[in-house]
Amino acid sequence: MNTDARQRHKSNDEQAATVANADAVGKTSASTNQSPDDWIRLSQWVHCFCVVTFDLNLGQALEYVYPAEFMPSDQEVSNICYMAFPDSNSGCMGDTKFHMRLRAIQNAKHKMPATMNQYNGDCAPAMRYDSSHYWGFVYFRQKRDPNLPRGYFQKSLIIITRLPFFNLYYDVLAQLAPKYFEQGNELLRRACDQINSQWPMLMVGQTLKLPLFEYNYQICIPKATSSSRKLQSLHVNAATPMPPNSQPEMPISVKVLASVNELELFHSLSYVIEHLYTLWELVITAEPIVVVGTSPADCSHMVQALVAVIAPLEYCAEARPYFTIHDSEFKEFTQECTNRPIPAVILGVTNPFFVKLLKDWPHMLRLVDNQKNMQQQQQELLQQHKNTRNASAKLPPQPSGNNHNILNGSLTAASDSSAAGLHTKYKPYLKKDKALIKKVLLGIKTKRPDHVQTALIRRHLLELTQSFMIPLERYMASLMPLQKDISPFKSAPNAHSFKLDDFLRKVEEAGPQLTSTLKGDWKGLYRRFFRSPNFRGWYESRHRELQLTLQDLQLQALSEANLEHWAHDKQEVEIIDMILKLKQKLNLYSDKTQLEGNTNTTQRQIRAQIECMKGLLPSDLKNVVNL
Repeated sequence: MNTDARQRHKSNDEQAATVANADAVGKTSASTNQSPDDWIRLSQWVHCFCVVTFDLNLGQALEYVYPAEFMPSDQEVSNICYMAFPDSNSGCMGDTKFHMRLRAIQNAKHKMPATMNQYNGDCAPAMRYDSSHYWGFVYFRQKRDPNLPRGYFQKSLIIITRLPFFNLYYDVLAQLAPKYFEQGNELLRRACDQINSQWPMLMVGQTLKLPLFEYNYQICIPKATSSSRKLQSLHVNAATPMPPNSQPEMPISVKVLASVNELELFHSLSYVIEHLYTLWELVITAEPIVVVGTSPADCSHMVQALVAVIAPLEYCAEARPYFTIHDSEFKEFTQECTNRPIPAVILGVTNPFFVKLLKDWPHMLRLVDNQKNMQQQQQELLQQHKNTRNASAKLPPQPSGNNHNILNGSLTAASDSSAAGLHTKYKPYLKKDKALIKKVLLGIKTKRPDHVQTALIRRHLLELTQSFMIPLERYMASLMPLQKDISPFKSAPNAHSFKLDDFLRKVEEAGPQLTSTLKGDWKGLYRRFFRSPNFRGWYESRHRELQLTLQDLQLQALSEANLEHWAHDKQEVEIIDMILKLKQKLNLYSDKTQLEGNTNTTQRQIRAQIECMKGLLPSDLKNVVNL
């Protein structure tokens, strides 16, 4: 299909989605007279439930939305409908679960609640409430039905949310979707009512109990500074009280989720484990990667696994776990009509059209077709590793070249572009840790449980990322001005600027080599990282923290200064300026609810300083300037 034809097809389908949208509004608006304010608790956890079906005349169409007050915009509906079904070439029969991420249209009615700012400040970056994007968790069912015109039943139930809680929402989907296909829309209404009345507000660092029909989920959202991942480590008294006026149903069983967002890495990374370090470098430097598979479930899990390999560093580029040619961001990410640089994004796709369209992308990760093939691929990987180890002493060094390498345990013919594996010209800066790879491969051979393999990989990658970031954190701390430079009578100084050459000189003496066994060109990797969105996101966050710390230190200096002595030779206008300055500083930080140290004492001292300065002014002047 050429570009013009595809765009006309897209336009026609979008009009159909809009018609379905209007139809869904009619169906849902009559069922409730509530306003968004009546769904305060629900809206923190779930934006809405959507049901997408295949209409013989309209194609993929929105059938139902609940609550109706959170109806997505026309553009959002179009994106949801197109991504709610696997591509026709996928051949997904039965039930398929996957997730997607789509850009939210800014809407004053659906703006982020103020309470979410505090939540985002307390939680880890990977679990933040996303005000600019939605996550969609899809349960797609396709089965033969001779009573239907096309001979197939096709429908998807989708949870639309702002939270990347993969484990929680996949589990909720697995519970709700089969019941929904039997009981219909009434089940979704009951689920929303129970979530809105019985689930607590989003909180960090506490055990949250989330009853839903016969299950009672127990989760914990760890604090940003917390290294604990286990629910068992929580204090027994940390349980969250039930919301008032709630009447919980007696659940049949309790489900404790040790993590709300960490998917099994081994499931996706097992067959490319030989090149785990190459993938880590590509992700940490925000290189554009296209993940090509035949199932949206495989693609979405792989994209999420790639984003997770650099944890706890936040991935600040774009990622789309499942992406189609009908997405409203199609041109933006594929650059079909421009010659601009390839954007920093990880795309998960299943349409073979993308292989041709994105042939110039530097990195393409092709997935094995299904679980059976994945197991076969693992066995081949073991055999290839054994053969490579036995023959490594006999083979002469291979000349380097610019041909496409297919990294799937061994180097395959460059012309075999359909082979599963990582297709790239990228030359890694670091040498891989063969000890870890041997451990994982031994686990495959001995059938070690997947969650144990995942824990092994995750811990090693965590240590690797920390070794990479420690020199950056140490250098960033050195940009803080000295204590003696902070004066209560001058503006707070700014943090010094980040100078790459200065940082690289420090890396030579105290770099990652102190904490990591990996050898290689660390400085070259830092230079590449310095140009990436991941560095910009990290630096802006740390620089903002430094500036807030400097403001806090100046506030403390103001609270401890002898302002009465300072004011003895000052004009009244200067004293008034100081009072206004103190009030401005106090108001700036009065809304901060969780500050370290003696901030409350500092604020009381500032108020006392203000009263002291007021006492130095004549009463008539205080009345004039309203002090």
